[in-house]
Amino acid sequence: MSVNMDKLVSLCKRRGFLFPSSEIYGGLNGFWDYGPLGVELKRNLKDAWWKDMISAHDDLDAPPGAPLAYQMVGLDCSIVMHPQVWKCSGHYDLFHDFMVDCRESKKRYRHDQVRGRWVEARGKRFFVATQVGGEEGLKETETRALKHLGLRAKQVEELVWDGALVSLTTVASFEEVLGPDATSLGTLTPPREFNLMFKTFVGALSGEEGAAFLRPETAQGIFVNFKNVVDSSRVKLPFGIGQVGKSFRNEITPRNFTFRSREFEQMEIEFFCHPSQSPEWYRYWRDRRYRWYTDLGLASSRLRLRDHDHDELSHYSCGTADIEYAFPFLPPGEFGELEGIAHRGDFDLRSHREGKLARINGELSVELDAEGKPRHKGSGKDIRYFDDQIKERFYPHVIEPSAGADRGTLAFLCEAFHEEEVEGETRTVLRLHPRLAPVKVAILPLVNKDGMPEMAARIYKEMKRDYSVYYDDGGAIGRRYRRQDEIGTPYCITVDGQSLTDGTVTWRDRDTLEQIRIRAEDALPELQKRLRI
Repeated sequence: MSVNMDKLVSLCKRRGFLFPSSEIYGGLNGFWDYGPLGVELKRNLKDAWWKDMISAHDDLDAPPGAPLAYQMVGLDCSIVMHPQVWKCSGHYDLFHDFMVDCRESKKRYRHDQVRGRWVEARGKRFFVATQVGGEEGLKETETRALKHLGLRAKQVEELVWDGALVSLTTVASFEEVLGPDATSLGTLTPPREFNLMFKTFVGALSGEEGAAFLRPETAQGIFVNFKNVVDSSRVKLPFGIGQVGKSFRNEITPRNFTFRSREFEQMEIEFFCHPSQSPEWYRYWRDRRYRWYTDLGLASSRLRLRDHDHDELSHYSCGTADIEYAFPFLPPGEFGELEGIAHRGDFDLRSHREGKLARINGELSVELDAEGKPRHKGSGKDIRYFDDQIKERFYPHVIEPSAGADRGTLAFLCEAFHEEEVEGETRTVLRLHPRLAPVKVAILPLVNKDGMPEMAARIYKEMKRDYSVYYDDGGAIGRRYRRQDEIGTPYCITVDGQSLTDGTVTWRDRDTLEQIRIRAEDALPELQKRLRI
């Protein structure tokens, strides 16, 4: 399946899924607003995650594949936290990307997102950079190389390319680099660190004394509340704490629709377990989270579970796997991250008690400054877990499944978008899973007379108490079906002339186009049964 992103983006705006933020003022790059249908879709995704992972979890029995039964609880932590949280977690020092600036175009790029390839022609060898990949990137580098050399398209055979597109990070010197928007060589500056956290100020003080940060992740709120949750909820290991909330990262070059944004929403679990059981729990959560996406409709052919190579792992990680999706805006064969499942060991809880940790001589130890003092001192509070059965106090190990709600929403939109020929016409349809669909059922009176609107209104009001239902009485019935197909409504109920004589209605399925007659009083139970899928 090949999805045209321009058509999908157009549909999202036209039907009220997504709008550029502050659009009447020209927009603000990296920020998006969810419209009436988009907010329902994203909320349904978050609700499905919360129900499946937290509220509907059975605390008494071990799920298939789980080593033991476990408990799940939730939190909702503040966006602005004590600055020391981010110093001890390592974000203050390490949460950055490398950027390069172009002295000619005055544009800024993330170092690892720029690609290019080496070319040789007329005695010159240089690296042609671009921000796109695949065939589009190859074509763009070819066009820009010709222009730089003053050649015409018919002279393209003079260009001798050395290999395929590679990352700018492989280039040692930028003197021979033609920047993505430059006309001359050597205009890119050396890479430099760019901290991704948004800075703000708390209270009346505007200096460093009042400086704080918008959280770049939701996880740290869970860690600093670990002891509060244990004491107040009486949970026992193993258990998980889930949270859904906004995070903020000052991305250098946000792009690809909502895939990389500066404000985004996360769905995170911090799962605490005994260190001896952590490898089993890591495998359990890695496999379970992958199945969750396939159960909701992402095709396994476009989804993959990729274990990180050793050189990709964070210094504290015992193992990390990414759930990745083949987004249509990526070059063929490439995948974008949907969710990461990380085995974090005891790094976080120890850091918030002892101070900022670093791997020294193979072991995690408190990082010291030049004077031999902790570089960032922890709280000093004993937030270890006490096991009253074995009379042991220890730091639990943590498994962290961290998913993006916005990326998840985008992936399900990409997966659902289809164009097909039906009776000589092109039908655009979003084949969203019924649990995710913004509107569950549309109620359609065939005509606005003869008692049909009144009967349709009764069905609508009965269903509206529990579900998102749409009432549409405008236009030909075929056109109304197409409108519902385009926004992903899985079912339509039509009230027609026969409905007034025998009390039945037409039930239409979005995907199969099957139409059956059911009794009007059975419409709500039928919807309830189908939404339990």
